[in-house]
Amino acid sequence: MKSIPFEVTLADQYSVIIPEKHVQPFVDKKLSRVKIKASFNEQSIEYHAALKKEKTGLVRTYFSKAKQKELGIFVNDYFTIQLFEDQSKYGVEMPESLDAVLLSDYEAFQIFESFTPGKQRSIIYAIKRIKNVQTQVDKSIIMTDNLKRGITDLKLLFKN
Repeated sequence: MKSIPFEVTLADQYSVIIPEKHVQPFVDKKLSRVKIKASFNEQSIEYHAALKKEKTGLVRTYFSKAKQKELGIFVNDYFTIQLFEDQSKYGVEMPESLDAVLLSDYEAFQIFESFTPGKQRSIIYAIKRIKNVQTQVDKSIIMTDNLKRGITDLKLLFKN
């Protein structure tokens, strides 16, 4: 499932309000996670995001300063986004380095799989923020060792 591309602007510093006609099919299917393609001045980025329904009925998604900078978007700029059904297992793309480490350690993988989807995404994002692949592997190994020791606090999970 996907929406047609549509034009939006920033609702505040970090978010976009998705027009009802474009988000309703996703809401009807009870999908709270989507993949988004954002385009501006012939540049595009794709990322995973949550759809947040507010008490007012509006649906908002976050659009970070980093994403704004990557596309060159400023306040009051109009840009195009398109929603896609998120078909990833975790609601975000798993880095190959973390995937390989988890696949090589079944006990740690089982612990990881027992976490809530939000905690799984937090761990994945923590690894994705690391640019160097070898450092990703090293941190993933530290994380799996800590999981097996019973450490699940995200603040301690990546520390020796």
